[in-house]
Amino acid sequence: MCRDRFRPIALGTAAAIVGWLGWSGNVLLLPVTVLFPALWSLARSRLQAGLVAACYFLTASRGLPQGVANFYASDICPGLLLWLTASTGFVIVHSVLWTKHAGWRRPFFYLIACAVMAIPPFGITGWAHPITAAGVLFPAWGWAGLLALAVGLSLMTTRLRSAAGIAMSCLWLWSATEWAAPDSPTRWTAVDLRMGASLGRDAGLDRQQVLIEIARDHPPGTTIVLPESTIGFWTPTVARFWRTRLAGTGISVIAGAAVIDEDGYDNVLVEISAMGSRVLYRERMPVPGSMWRPWENLISEGGGARAHFFENPVVEVGGSRVAPLICYEQLLVWPILQSLLYSPDVVIAVGNGWWTAGTSIVDIQLASSEAWARLFDLPLLTSFNT
Repeated sequence: MCRDRFRPIALGTAAAIVGWLGWSGNVLLLPVTVLFPALWSLARSRLQAGLVAACYFLTASRGLPQGVANFYASDICPGLLLWLTASTGFVIVHSVLWTKHAGWRRPFFYLIACAVMAIPPFGITGWAHPITAAGVLFPAWGWAGLLALAVGLSLMTTRLRSAAGIAMSCLWLWSATEWAAPDSPTRWTAVDLRMGASLGRDAGLDRQQVLIEIARDHPPGTTIVLPESTIGFWTPTVARFWRTRLAGTGISVIAGAAVIDEDGYDNVLVEISAMGSRVLYRERMPVPGSMWRPWENLISEGGGARAHFFENPVVEVGGSRVAPLICYEQLLVWPILQSLLYSPDVVIAVGNGWWTAGTSIVDIQLASSEAWARLFDLPLLTSFNT
């Protein structure tokens, strides 16, 4: 009786620790998250399963309230509201799909929960997905590694959880001792910036010239990757200014920008060289709430960022197939999996993370991108502004 009384507290506390450690921003700690399905399966009721899911998700996404407060220069209350709202889908899915029946039902329903949280609509807030740990436990295994971890996660919900946990712990230790960060492709360079909130908001030509000089400070033939929002508004004038200044350098630049029209805007990556310029990639999943606000189309003329859900999963750059991920997409599962279906040659992850000061959000984005690149043994380029 006493054990049953304290069981929810113990499970909730353990889930919170798993979420905190697994999503600390250290890529080698991602395998801690494989303990979550074990804790979920040990619940004795849907209420307890919901508690486990809430404690895990809320600690994993703990940087959100402070990040929202930084972004809007407000108190922490709006961030707390968004934090709690974002957790709702995760908690509902794992509560509804919990079952008291052992045997094949529990692992089966857990795998359904994994799939539901990996793809839209629930996958739109499908952060902190344990499947991300596949890149650490099974580096270079590709789709086989993804399948192996899916089997391992399902076993963690059965009486074989101890054996599965030991096996994955051994793989974790082996991976940690042999770990190597993904390579960068030759003649590509990713540049981090320290321009804070002014990046993308200072639209003057003086700022554009500063950015161009950063790009020009590289050898001819190099492709430079710059962060999300680097250029600001993408207009014919800005495009012409960059092309003129890059003349004679032999340099190509991939940088973040925004393309605006009367219905809203696209968060994009553009490619620029002296030979020409183009919109290279349109973000598939902008940040819900602050950027993507589909409800505005019902009550007004819109104005938020558009989501190009399953468009342009890979793009061609200089003969290479590139899987681009902008900011929020790095926290989700389906954008990178969709891109990997098209056998890319390189992964590019960019972000504008000035608003994450005091949180581990950028570190988590980097860890997630690194894990996916290692799973498929792909070169990785990351470029962030802070």
